[in-house]
Amino acid sequence: MTSTPSYILLAGGHLLVRADQMTGLLRHVAAVWLQATDRGEADYDPETVLALATGLMEVADQIDAECIALLPPKDGVEGDGDGGGEEDAGGVEGGAGGDGPQG
Repeated sequence: MTSTPSYILLAGGHLLVRADQMTGLLRHVAAVWLQATDRGEADYDPETVLALATGLMEVADQIDAECIALLPPKDGVEGDGDGGGEEDAGGVEGGAGGDGPQG
């Protein structure tokens, strides 16, 4: 599998990464830890792994929520009464629970 990293390295050494890639990574790491522990592949304390995985997923959820909050409102969305409920997230993918471990 090949993929082109989409990040930006700023002059001061700071790294900018797309939010959906970061949240996907956090959820993937949490899922791998949980799966390895469930299968007995790693000698980790299950309670500790669960706490760490939950923490990673909470950080990913917070990043998603903050990115969504930064989106500008769409014209006519507020108070139009159509009740559709589906709005374009403006490129924010992998929302809360989107890539998390399936239990």
